[in-house]
Amino acid sequence: MQELIQILKEKAGLTDEQAMKAVLAMKEFIDGKVPAMFRGTVNNFFADKGKSAPEDDYMP
Repeated sequence: MQELIQILKEKAGLTDEQAMKAVLAMKEFIDGKVPAMFRGTVNNFFADKGKSAPEDDYMP
């Protein structure tokens, strides 16, 4: 997720807070579009490797 945040900051000129909100909005959007059985994959995609944050937890 940090890599995506960094890309948004560099290419779109977003602040840390704006980039984080954008990534979380993307995650929520994708989570709502995929079948429940794929939500773990979506969460893994957006998770920081080796880190666990509350916003990365699976929420049905």
